[in-house]
Amino acid sequence: MFAVWWLISMLPYAWLMRLGHGLGMTLFAFNSRRKRIARRNIELCFPTLDGSQSEQLLRANFSSMGMAVMEVGIAWWWPKKRFQKLLDIRDIQYLEDSNGRGTLLLGIHYTTLEIGTAAVTTVYDRVDGMYRAHGNPVYDFLQARGRVNKSIGDTQTYERRDVRGSLTALRRGRTLWFGPDQDYGLGSGLFAPFFGIAAATVDTTARFAKSGNARVVPFTHIRLPKNKGYQITFYPPLENFPTGDVLADATTINGLIEQHILLQPEQYLWAHRRFKNRPAGEADLYNLDQPEPK
Repeated sequence: MFAVWWLISMLPYAWLMRLGHGLGMTLFAFNSRRKRIARRNIELCFPTLDGSQSEQLLRANFSSMGMAVMEVGIAWWWPKKRFQKLLDIRDIQYLEDSNGRGTLLLGIHYTTLEIGTAAVTTVYDRVDGMYRAHGNPVYDFLQARGRVNKSIGDTQTYERRDVRGSLTALRRGRTLWFGPDQDYGLGSGLFAPFFGIAAATVDTTARFAKSGNARVVPFTHIRLPKNKGYQITFYPPLENFPTGDVLADATTINGLIEQHILLQPEQYLWAHRRFKNRPAGEADLYNLDQPEPK
């Protein structure tokens, strides 16, 4: 499977995007669990959209997810010189700190996630990443290898439960990618508003910034139209963060994530159950047994 994937990923970029779109539309044709989750998330987060507009966004999202499969191959296996031709990188100076402090690079789960992480490692030499180990050991090995093969520095990856290793990296002045926008339960978090809905939100961003004496620098990686590649944008470090108020800090991070999603909502990973955990007494927001609307 990986050999076929590698071969396909060597095709010209425009071909890969067309293949990805076709794959996405094929998946869209089925009433899958992921499709029902994505539809429900869009309904919850964009209540002002009518049925036709919601379905249009859902369709575009599946096209984007299909392209993401091709983008994994691009990010992992394209030669660096070829890969960099796709990138428009803006304001990378925000990664530098005159005092040598570490940087928590605040990412979100766009469908272009692999492109974004690979892009950072090609232009900055002190960046590490956090990831969730894959259940398949072969996939996990190739994923870990693929994410560092374009690095111009000694890039390390930390499994998301390796708090000690991640904090050590920040204290050494490293830049650490971290995506706090998924529902990891309430073991290290609380409920904070996300698109106006209470969502289980990790407090790790604030805790890492404080314990690691680190700045928080948001960044985005947007797929550009007409096969023009990707815009990678770094933003100024958050000011007065963390405040010490756990709910206020979590709300700030969720609000920032919302802003970045709204840049290209169809490119976000809506197929994740972002509202899986609910406050006591609230009903499940995902009734996945309901048939697909006609």
